[in-house]
Amino acid sequence: MDAPIAVDNMTATATLHYSGALANSPTTLAIPPPKNATAVANQFTNSLRSLNSKKFPAKVPLTVDHNLFFTVGLGINPCPSCKAGNGSRVVASINNVTFVMPTTALLQAHFFNISGVFTTDFPAKPPHVFNYTGTPPTNLQTIRGTKVYRGVGNYNPKTDPKKFNLVDPVERNTIGVPSGGWVAIRFRADNPASSFHVEVCSDESHAVARIELIS
Repeated sequence: MDAPIAVDNMTATATLHYSGALANSPTTLAIPPPKNATAVANQFTNSLRSLNSKKFPAKVPLTVDHNLFFTVGLGINPCPSCKAGNGSRVVASINNVTFVMPTTALLQAHFFNISGVFTTDFPAKPPHVFNYTGTPPTNLQTIRGTKVYRGVGNYNPKTDPKKFNLVDPVERNTIGVPSGGWVAIRFRADNPASSFHVEVCSDESHAVARIELIS
């Protein structure tokens, strides 16, 4: 388990009955793969393709103007009132930085011309190199994108870009990062906003930690 706090990692299944379906339609029970069949899940996800037609073009950016390398992880912080985590709580981080809610909103600062609120010092890559897919250290502190590839293990900037799907990748506004793996996305920043929201969901702990990046 990758979650820093041990939990009961159980997978749930459900049978869906669509509205409008015939009442006498037989229910087909499929045999799901084992809950630890990571290779099967990755194979299915990697097989998804977009239509890439004249009506629904892929529009994959072929030229990259700015590269960002983000490590998304979970850590623990002291929390005396948290009984479930034995006095600890799960926190999410990007490039070893956890989100701290500002006292002044960006739009508020822009409207009232308040300086010193927006900063551009968020690291474009992890400040310290470490094993990104290993157990994270415990002492470290909405736009649509085109998912071009996802893999398991550490990202290799020399060999992995050769595997990118730049022809018919899937356009997503929510992208799942495999446990112990990585995802490469490309997007065109033609609709800038004051913030970029990232939700880090740990399948192991069934907890969602929210991170907000100021773009």
